[in-house]
Amino acid sequence: MADEGNIISDLNLDAAPDGEDTAPAIGLISQYVKDLSVENPNAPESYQWTEQPEMNIDFNIAARTLAPDVHEIELKINATSKTSQGTAFAIELVYAALIGMRNVSDDQAHPFLFAEGPRLIFPFARRIIADAVRDAGYPPLMLEPIDFNGLYFAQLQQRQQEELAAGAGQA
Repeated sequence: MADEGNIISDLNLDAAPDGEDTAPAIGLISQYVKDLSVENPNAPESYQWTEQPEMNIDFNIAARTLAPDVHEIELKINATSKTSQGTAFAIELVYAALIGMRNVSDDQAHPFLFAEGPRLIFPFARRIIADAVRDAGYPPLMLEPIDFNGLYFAQLQQRQQEELAAGAGQA
């Protein structure tokens, strides 16, 4: 009974005998704008256009290892607004983050770098895009949330099906 209120207790964390920290750890070190381009090629005429613009939004995710425990994620977003009269605006953003990973296996690191990490930094990139479009003289472009985890697992499943089909074709 005396131990019930004791906040210092043995949590059985399975620490290595030499005190080495072997527990998996992932953390966001920093995030930053790596590249931002705002083009407003037809201003001020484009402000008078009444035709509904066609919006094209593309995004891509890249990751690379900078050091054994440090990785960089790049979230690339291109947003273009065009009408039959021309391009109203084009925004290109590369938003990046440094991720620290220690004692994480490759099969756990890959989904974090290509799904969970981009999910964490997307709201910041979304705000930069909205502000850039607004600062170009248009209503802010509010990008819808993206299900990065769903996209990651869908691409993984598609890749596995392609590999199975290629393997079945060789048999």
